[in-house]
Amino acid sequence: MTEEQGSRGAGGRPVATTHAAIEQATFRLFRERGFEGTTLDDIAREVGVSRRTLFRYFPSKNDIAWGQFDRTLETFRETLATMPEELPLHEAVHRAVVAFNVYDEHADPPHRERMHLILTTPALSAHSVHRYADWRAVIAEYVAARRGLAPTDPLPEVVSQVALALALSAYTLWLREPGPSLRRRLEDALLDLRAYLA
Repeated sequence: MTEEQGSRGAGGRPVATTHAAIEQATFRLFRERGFEGTTLDDIAREVGVSRRTLFRYFPSKNDIAWGQFDRTLETFRETLATMPEELPLHEAVHRAVVAFNVYDEHADPPHRERMHLILTTPALSAHSVHRYADWRAVIAEYVAARRGLAPTDPLPEVVSQVALALALSAYTLWLREPGPSLRRRLEDALLDLRAYLA
């Protein structure tokens, strides 16, 4: 089922737009005017909907930059849940983080453009803290369940923080320099989890 097919209002009528259409229009405006120079009113006009309709899809301009992040977190949680119990903890987290960062090379907006915006725009930094906390919580919950701990205990907390730091370092290198793919950068960076959890 496509997003458009699954987005129906009362009486089965299609809604005015889709998450994807909003993201594509927003990133067009970001390219033309910059993040700070683009307002929610600009985005609503570009999409052809009211500001109120826009809020049904994304609560803020910052959230549009992140796309449907909550949906990807659910997939992340499901990926970890399907890891074989006999798999070492570091390997399970490693595989899940790499899988989480697999993206469509033909995505619109491109993944590289999205991540460059998120990682280099000061206005998005505070918002990113909340998103990263949600991402880390998925790992902490998994580690806690594997080790019979609470998610707020030291080991789950530290593993989630270390995994985030390693992933962000891989993204920074991927965006900064041509060469190894994002997957290769992540694979190399996440090897440090093995050393930490050994």
